Amino acid sequence: MSDAVFLRKGVYHDSVALMRVSRALSGLPGTEVAVVAMATELNLELARDLGFTLPAADPGDLLVALRGPDTTTAEQELDRHLAALSSAGPGPDGEQPPLTTRSAARRGADLALVSVPGEHAFAEAMDAIEAGLPVMVFSDGVPVEQERLLKERADERGVLVMGPDCGTAVVGGVGLGFANVLRPGPVGLVAASGTGAQQVGCLLDLAGTGVSHVLGVGGRDLSAAVGGRSTVRALRMLDEDPATELIVLVSKPPDPGVAEQVRQVVASLRTPVVEALLGSGADLTTAAEAALRALGRPVPAWPCWDGSGRRTKTADDGDPGPSGLTSAGSRALVGVYSGGTLCAEAALIAGTGAFTDYGDDAYTRGRAHPMIDPTLRLEALRRVPRDGVVLMDVVLGHAADPDPAATLAPAVAALPAAAVVVALIGTEADPQDLRRQAAAFRDAGATVFASNAQAARHAASIHSGSIHSTSIHPGDLP
Repeated sequence: MSDAVFLRKGVYHDSVALMRVSRALSGLPGTEVAVVAMATELNLELARDLGFTLPAADPGDLLVALRGPDTTTAEQELDRHLAALSSAGPGPDGEQPPLTTRSAARRGADLALVSVPGEHAFAEAMDAIEAGLPVMVFSDGVPVEQERLLKERADERGVLVMGPDCGTAVVGGVGLGFANVLRPGPVGLVAASGTGAQQVGCLLDLAGTGVSHVLGVGGRDLSAAVGGRSTVRALRMLDEDPATELIVLVSKPPDPGVAEQVRQVVASLRTPVVEALLGSGADLTTAAEAALRALGRPVPAWPCWDGSGRRTKTADDGDPGPSGLTSAGSRALVGVYSGGTLCAEAALIAGTGAFTDYGDDAYTRGRAHPMIDPTLRLEALRRVPRDGVVLMDVVLGHAADPDPAATLAPAVAALPAAAVVVALIGTEADPQDLRRQAAAFRDAGATVFASNAQAARHAASIHSGSIHSTSIHPGDLP
C-alpha cells in the first residue's frame, strides 16, 4: 500500500466538481482512497485524519491525495478529469459563451444565478442588478455589509436579490439550487431559509397541495443588519401574483424589530400570510398545517416508517413515536444536520442535546455542501457515543446527493447508538425516490419521519425515556 500526495498550484475548481473527480478516482482498480479538493484547512484536516502526510499548502492550491497498491492509473485519470474541467470553448451552436454577467444579460436573460466563491460574489451580483436582473446568490461567505449594499441597490433598481447563501428557489416552476419537485399550486413561499422552505413545500406536496413560487431571500435577510429588504420585496411580488392565494413566510429566528416591521407590511397585503418564524413558538410542520387549513384543505397524518420494518403514521404531533421502542433512561442526544433551519428547529423542539449544522459556512468553505457530500457527517456518525440517540436530516431533490441512503444507511446500520431518527425531506416526484430512501433507512434500523418537528419530538422522547406508543397503519403515502 502506498500514498501519492501532491499539490497543483494556481488551479481552482468548484468543490462539487472536485468531489465527483474524487469519487471517480476512488472507483478505479488500484485506488482505495482518493481526495481531490482545494487545500482549505478543513480539507487538509480531513486528509490528515485519513492518515496522509501533507506538505505545506495554501487554500488556493489543489490537493491530491491517493492511496492504494498502485495509484498510477488514478494519477493518469486525474489529468484527464482536470483537463475536462478546465476546457472552455464555444457552445454547441459554435457561439462563444458569455464571459461576464453583463454580457450574459445582454443575451436576453431573465434572472442571474451567482455561484462563485464568496469573495467574488458581490461584483457579479452587482453587475446583474445594474443590468436590471433579479439575482439569486447561491454563494455563501459574502460579508453582511456587501449583502446590505446589494439589497439597497436592488431596491433602487426595482429587482429582487435572493441570497446571499440562498440555497433554494422555485421560480415559475423552475427549481434553482437545492429544489424538490413540487406540484404547482396556490401557495407562495418567502423563505429566509433553504431547508425550511423545502420542509414546508414538501409537506404541502405530500398533502396534495402545490406551490406557485419559492422565493429564498438568504438566512440573514431578517437580521437587524439587513432589515428584511428582500423579504418585503418578495412578499409584495407574491401579493401581486394571480396564481398565489396564500403566502407562507419561513425564517430562522428573526430580529424582533425587523419581524415587527415585516408584520406591518403583511397587514397591508391582500393575500393572507401564514408565519413560520422559528423561535416564536411555531414549527414548520405546524405552519404547513395552518396553510392547509387556511385553504380549506385536510391535514393528513404525516408519513413515518419505523425501524422494525413496519410502516407507521402518527396520529398527531403530540403522539410522536411508533411502538416497539424502549428506553432505559436518558441518553446523549446528538443532532447531525445538513440543513441550518432544520437543525435550529430540532434543537428548539428537543430543548437539549448537541446539534451541529454541517451546512454552516464554517464547514462548506472549499468543499461541497453536506447535502451533496456526506463525508463530514459520516465522520460525525462514527463519533456518536454508544447508546446515544442520533437525530439527522436527509434532504432529497435536484442538486442533492442522487442516492443519500447508499452511503448514509450503512453508516446508520453500523452505529452503536440506541436509536437513530431520520427526518426525510422530499416528495414522491423527487429523483431519489422518497419511498425507496425511507425503506433503506428503515431497514438500517432508523425511524423515519417526513416531518422534522415530529422526528425531533420522537428523538427527545427517547432521550428522556418517555416513549409514546401509536398504532400501526400500513399503506402508501397520502
